[in-house]
Amino acid sequence: MKKHPLAVAFGVCALIVAVFAAGLFFVRHRGNTAFFEGKVGVVPIYGLIEYSRPVNEILTKYRRDKTIKAVVLRVESGGGGVAASQEIYREVARLNKVKPVVGSMGGVAASGGYYVIAPSRKILAMPGTLTGSIGVIINIPDAEELFKKIGLKVQTVRSGDLKGAGLPSAPLTDAQRQMLQELIDETHQQFVADVARSRRMNFAKVSEIANGGVFTGQKAKVLGLVDHMGDFQDAVALAAKLGGIKGRPQLVWPSDEKKSWLDWLLRDQVRTLVRTIVHEVTSQLGGSGLQYRYVPPKITP
Repeated sequence: MKKHPLAVAFGVCALIVAVFAAGLFFVRHRGNTAFFEGKVGVVPIYGLIEYSRPVNEILTKYRRDKTIKAVVLRVESGGGGVAASQEIYREVARLNKVKPVVGSMGGVAASGGYYVIAPSRKILAMPGTLTGSIGVIINIPDAEELFKKIGLKVQTVRSGDLKGAGLPSAPLTDAQRQMLQELIDETHQQFVADVARSRRMNFAKVSEIANGGVFTGQKAKVLGLVDHMGDFQDAVALAAKLGGIKGRPQLVWPSDEKKSWLDWLLRDQVRTLVRTIVHEVTSQLGGSGLQYRYVPPKITP
């Protein structure tokens, strides 16, 4: 039977459209686990560590995605809240048991920023990276004299002598100071224990360097807190190697289908800036709580 030219033309067009649609579907769903192998997931932690949920959701997603063979944890943070840092620490440790996690330090990965990266299988830093600062801090302003000058009197009714410790309207009593010091010491010991466990170091050895001091990446390597010198690309290459990926890996960033990574990054940075400003204001009023935090001075070469 002789085929009609018009029917043939329609058939060819339909085939082209089908191929194009399949290609478009493939590109739009490039993050779908059914299409790609050999992926390295990237988890960025920038700025103040205040909430663990956004980071832990990404870590959990990567842990369950079988096509992601390894993860790079990119940290650019001076730390933040104790509980938030501990929650991220646990999720990183949980992920590292399933697939290799490589920690990549930026300019600063100190205090809580070091806490969250400690469970990584390998940690990379630049020689000039600021890290360490293994310690705990709480800011408690004493505004009693200021209140007197402006004629403001604060009356506090409480159930016990230790209730309301740290209110700016009155200085700490000896009992209150002792209670807060015990809290700081306890959370500090938790920090030291987790670092020693993750880095497979002696608890006493970590305690010696866990005095709140800050180290360069090069010094941290000598102390055993860092494994290698290297940048983000070095961390990706190492993660791919540990994950058994041959050739150049595909990086997976935590962005949704409708927004690009740049949109996600800018949105996250704005949120971090707002949270940091709010945090600084509240910390001056004594409402910041215990923190694994280091605020670096401005250092220029």
